[in-house]
Amino acid sequence: MNHVNNKTVIGLAVAAGIALIAAIALGTARKPDAEHAGQVATLALPELDNHLNDVKSFSITGPGQKLLATLEKDAGGWTLKEKGGYRADAGKVREYLLKLGQSRLLEAKTTNEQRYAELGLADIGATGSTGVLLALDGLGKPVQLLLGNVNTRGDATFVRRAGDKQSWLAKGNLLPDKTAANWLDKSIVDLPATRVREVVLNKPEGKPLRVFKQQPADTSYAVADLPRGRELASEFAANSLGTTLAGLTFEDVLPAAQAAAPADKLYRSSFAAFDGLVVEVTAWKKDDKFYAQLQARKDAAAADSGIAAAQARAKADWDAQQAAPAAAEAKPAAQPPLSVSDPAKDKSERLAALDAEVARLNLHFNGWTYQLPQYKFANLEKSVDEYLKPLEEKKTTGKK
Repeated sequence: MNHVNNKTVIGLAVAAGIALIAAIALGTARKPDAEHAGQVATLALPELDNHLNDVKSFSITGPGQKLLATLEKDAGGWTLKEKGGYRADAGKVREYLLKLGQSRLLEAKTTNEQRYAELGLADIGATGSTGVLLALDGLGKPVQLLLGNVNTRGDATFVRRAGDKQSWLAKGNLLPDKTAANWLDKSIVDLPATRVREVVLNKPEGKPLRVFKQQPADTSYAVADLPRGRELASEFAANSLGTTLAGLTFEDVLPAAQAAAPADKLYRSSFAAFDGLVVEVTAWKKDDKFYAQLQARKDAAAADSGIAAAQARAKADWDAQQAAPAAAEAKPAAQPPLSVSDPAKDKSERLAALDAEVARLNLHFNGWTYQLPQYKFANLEKSVDEYLKPLEEKKTTGKK
């Protein structure tokens, strides 16, 4: 009997041990999922978790229920509704949405409506409200988050779900930019001086100004038609003019139909590149602001000339490389560049790239009027006298 009981006890102990091991294994297997579920539950906006690309639009509404900015996404990317659908800065939009999606709730705060104002979380329609309401669309259901004050350290924000009494302190400065224009992609064109062969300025009054380079490698621009007896202030005097379209940005943008060019007092400029690209600028002043419209085109003759020159340089470089004594000793000769091995194909590809650039620029330019920074517009007002050495005062002598 005792023998049977001992066997029974041992069997039960073994079974219990196996059950315990199984329970531990099952708990371990489930632990990462439980932890992840807990992490998701603490996100300020759990709807954004793995759904950042699903956001179709978001709006920012300020105190008094004033709509400040509406960002919308279509097949072409992000645009700003308040600026006629002009393209938004996609990097800035994504950075902000990513910050929202990663923010976690750090600490529960008040549920007392009388204390919301202290945190900047009073309803935006309430008198004296200071927060902003963020509304996101495209996540299955509308998502609204009220954003209040940033804490004194600047690393967390008081937040509250619209319609929810519970307020929280969430990680990060989550306040969005409240200025609509600051959400725009403000780049207009980037034509560096190394590409610019010639600049011609035509002002409402006065003679045209033309500056130019003979070769891309030239370090300075020459000024055409210098007045007799005058000389440049320095050999680099006109170089700033060649940089006018380098990294050109705007301060504001308007649909061209709302900001058309006037009939007179226009500043017409032409920036021609060695490779055949030409950007024409029509600019004017109004109410102490500076506006411009741009258009791109291809100069076929300049393109052909530029390609021929580039191919000639490539051929000379290749021949020099092959003629060098070390070339044969180092390693087998590499394949020549396309401009040397197949000039016709090389030319075709260069012209196709130029056509694509002109089309892309005009797609960007057409239909818009840009407000330029004053320092950029100042280049379009230049006259030849501004690049010259001052006249020496003539000494006069009296008669004896």
